[in-house]
Amino acid sequence: MITIIIILLAVLGAALGSFFNVLIHRLPQKQSIVYPPSHCDGCKKIIPFYLNIPIISYILLGGKCRYCKAKIHWHHLLVEIITPVILVLLFFRYAYYGQYMLFLKYSLLCMFMIPIFFIDAFHQIIPHKLSIPLLPLGLIFAMLPGNDVSLLEAFISAAVIFCFLVFIAYAYRFVRKTDGLGGGDIWLLTGIATFFGLVSMPYVVLISALLGIIYFVFFVKNKEQGFAFGTFITFTAVIWSVFGTYNILNYIPFI
Repeated sequence: MITIIIILLAVLGAALGSFFNVLIHRLPQKQSIVYPPSHCDGCKKIIPFYLNIPIISYILLGGKCRYCKAKIHWHHLLVEIITPVILVLLFFRYAYYGQYMLFLKYSLLCMFMIPIFFIDAFHQIIPHKLSIPLLPLGLIFAMLPGNDVSLLEAFISAAVIFCFLVFIAYAYRFVRKTDGLGGGDIWLLTGIATFFGLVSMPYVVLISALLGIIYFVFFVKNKEQGFAFGTFITFTAVIWSVFGTYNILNYIPFI
């Protein structure tokens, strides 16, 4: 039975990954995610369903369009692989032990994190269409039985994080005369707060900031250049979802 569930999750995850690739490509360009159907950006030919099988088609075609041989970016394959991997990991973290509501909750959160990660990495923007819906979704889950965060805690956590980040953003702008924290980052962390609650959010913010600082110090040559902070937020959120708050707090001594 477990094997069947894993196979189903793998197939579902790969299909979702294919859809996320559409979001990653079209949302930053403000294009419809429905029309036109999947097509090659080089020759504009529609990709038939038998050449649009997640993971398999990319490998068989060698990462190139069948018609014009234009290269297909490697992230398409990566997204279609990591999506089912995350779903399977979440299954063994929650559903395997009967925590089905938490499996659904954190699966949904992670599914939002994947396209946000790549969109922010490639374009340094976080679409409100992906970040703001996290807020009501997290509050809805907080009202359902089997959840690990109460509605009051979810609401307070979101309010505290939002006010704190807005203060930081305005303070940075006042001191540096430039924006340091974008609205997308603020809404993203506020939405995530409704899922994780008061206990986890300080650590999620801290770890995201530390990862961002490390990247900025060692990999950003132009110190006046901005960088995609949302990638570190989403990465931390996925790690926190997969391993769980108490597991992380118990096994990471410095935290």
